[in-house]
This record gives sequence, C-alpha cells and structure tokens, in this order.
Amino acid sequence: MAFLWILSCLAFVGAAYGCGDPAIPPIITGYSRIVNGEEAVPHSWPWQVSLQDYTGFHFCGGSLINENWVVTAAHCNVRTSHRVILGEHDRSSNAESIQVMAVGKVFKHPQYNGFTINNDILLIKLAQPAQLNMRVSPVCVAATSDNFPGGMRCVTSGWGLTRSNAPDTPARLQQASLPLLTNDNCRRFWGNKITDIMICAGASGASSCMGDSGGPLVCEKSGAWTLVGIVSWGSGTCSTSTPGVYARVTKLRSWMDQIIAAN
Repeated sequence: MAFLWILSCLAFVGAAYGCGDPAIPPIITGYSRIVNGEEAVPHSWPWQVSLQDYTGFHFCGGSLINENWVVTAAHCNVRTSHRVILGEHDRSSNAESIQVMAVGKVFKHPQYNGFTINNDILLIKLAQPAQLNMRVSPVCVAATSDNFPGGMRCVTSGWGLTRSNAPDTPARLQQASLPLLTNDNCRRFWGNKITDIMICAGASGASSCMGDSGGPLVCEKSGAWTLVGIVSWGSGTCSTSTPGVYARVTKLRSWMDQIIAAN
C-alpha cells in the first residue's frame, strides 16, 4: 500500500509540471499591449526564457519545451557563448532564484532564409537539464495536425521594447493578448511576404516589438497553453495596427521532432 502511495505521489510530481500548465496562473486583461505593456503575473509564463550575451544583455526570448530544449527564432543567431535564463521575471532584481544555463548545441533550421525570414526557428539544447519547479516548466508544442483559426485569442510575452523609440527594454516580463489572423487576412497588410510557414496575430491595438523575438505566442488548447507561434518579424515601428508575424509551429513541428530525436 505504501509503495503504491509513493508511486502515485511520484506520478503527481511529474504531473505537477506537465506542459502548458503554469503553477502560478496568468491573469490576462483583454487586449493589452507589450507596446504600452501590461506586466505579467510573476512566473505565470514559466516556459519564458531570456536569451542573454555574456554581459547580461537581453537580446531575444524563447520557450522551454522540455527540460533539455528551448525553441527560439533563427534570426536571434544564438551561439554557444550565449546564456539561457530560466525562471526570471524582473531582470533588474538579484533576488530571484533564476537558472543560468549554458548553451550546449544550437540547431538552426537549414531552410531558414534571412531575406524572407521563412523557417525562422532555432533549437537550443541546454548543456544541462533545467530543474522544473513552480517557476520553470515547459509549454506544450502544437501538433502538426492542430488548427488555430483566425479570431482565436492568444497571448505573447517578452521583455521587448514597450514602444519602438524606448531607450531600453523593460525590466519586468510583459504580456499581450492578441487575436490570430488568417493568412489571407494577414496578406492584406503584408502581401506575398506571408508564407504558409508564418502565422499572424495582432493589428488590434497590441504588438510584439524588438527584443520579443524568439519568444512565445501561446493559445489555450484543451486547457493547456500551447506554443503556436515564435515571434519573428513585423512593423519596424511596432505599430499596433499592423499584425506581427510569427513562425508557424504546426508547420515546423516535424523538423523539431527530428532534431530532438536525433540529439
């Protein structure tokens, strides 16, 4: 009996940090902005990572997808000299129990195109596994067969600029609720720059901005937050009336699975 109880407790510990289920729930107040931001509830997006150089400069976001792997944008140009910071909310605070992880290996999508920004995805294998806890846990990853329709409300998060001419990125993690657009609708703004490996969100008074790149666009599916997009590109002025463009995870999932299985 005791043995069964121990097993069930172990199962619960595993389940406690299942994907897409923050131990600290987020609070999302409608269509708020990262540009003119809304601060996230601390640690309510526990898969959010900050990618930093050796000086501690934050240059991109990313998402923890399991204890060994982080996904970000190819255009972030991650190198093994960079660092992955987990469990952070306030980058100006020294009181947070963050995990500073070394980059073990970097896998940029072989078809990434820096001119069209197509296939804008990069996988980081951490040098050591992350310690999952209340503040660090993975996001679910959209399956190839998943469908996320235009109009669905999703959330993006990051430490990117809160206005395009701001002198510095914010210290505290920001979030914004955004509607998805169909690609046909998105082409009304961006024309044939939009490929089927991209998904658009915003144009609703909210926008991702510089410094958010590589970070998550998550949608709720069956009660779990699921990674649907990776912050990729958009308006140079972070206009909130123009949709932001994200790498479409459903189209990139099979490549992700191949890389992770082989490494």
